[in-house]
Amino acid sequence: MTARAASLPRSRPGGSPVVGTVTRGTTNPNRLRRMDRWIAAVHGAELRRAADPVAIDLGYGAAPWTAVELLGRLRAAAPRTRVVGVEIEPERVAAARPYERDGLAFRHGGFEIPVPGRPVLVRAANVLRQYEEAEVAAVWERLCARLAPAGGGSRGGLLVEGTCDEIGRRHVWVALGPEGPRTVTFATRLGSLDRPSDLAERLPKALIHRNVPGEPVHAFLRDFDRAWAAAAPYASYGARQRWLRAVRDLTADWPVTDSPSRWRQGEVTVAWEALAPVR
Repeated sequence: MTARAASLPRSRPGGSPVVGTVTRGTTNPNRLRRMDRWIAAVHGAELRRAADPVAIDLGYGAAPWTAVELLGRLRAAAPRTRVVGVEIEPERVAAARPYERDGLAFRHGGFEIPVPGRPVLVRAANVLRQYEEAEVAAVWERLCARLAPAGGGSRGGLLVEGTCDEIGRRHVWVALGPEGPRTVTFATRLGSLDRPSDLAERLPKALIHRNVPGEPVHAFLRDFDRAWAAAAPYASYGARQRWLRAVRDLTADWPVTDSPSRWRQGEVTVAWEALAPVR
């Protein structure tokens, strides 16, 4: 899907509009495991307390693997979770229907999210890659407006939007609530990492063109590389120990929002305000 909805007008039976256009649809099994693992850890409590814990796999692609996997991973944290895979290409929806089962359904649709009520989770992985940077904010706003609202001790639903490589070794995503962006998470298979700035090529669309001098995300990756270099002596104990030390050093200057239990997974999460583009 891209934001250029007008270039390919579509509708579902009954005439209601479908917002978006078709992507390449490329996907692979287990590609989104890092994102799913993080969602289950940080958002599992919201899913458990929700009256109707619906999660949307938006733009799952030509095969339904990511939606099938999302159901299993979320149900391990919140057993009542239901997953709805949403795709704008009707043929992809038809191909996915044989995989439907209790808690898993597939629907034709786009950014309007054609489900009743307000989802507790919307995951949009590798969907906005084709967007122009200037279009991302409007898409975020539209999707955040569909999330379950905050209130009664709940922070509301979560939109997780980001990009990863073809086999899920490197991934960067933004987490947004009904109020807007909250955090940016960098996740990697540590054994494949030469330096943290290798993750720059997987920055989401809102940040990937901002990795230039004068922008916060560029300064963050520069400082991360420096911390990684300074932590080189820890490499003798393994890449995980080197990563832990580098992230710990980063916390002196950057608002890292997670703890060593997440860092050990090859992750680090930073407040959005610290990395947001300079306007």
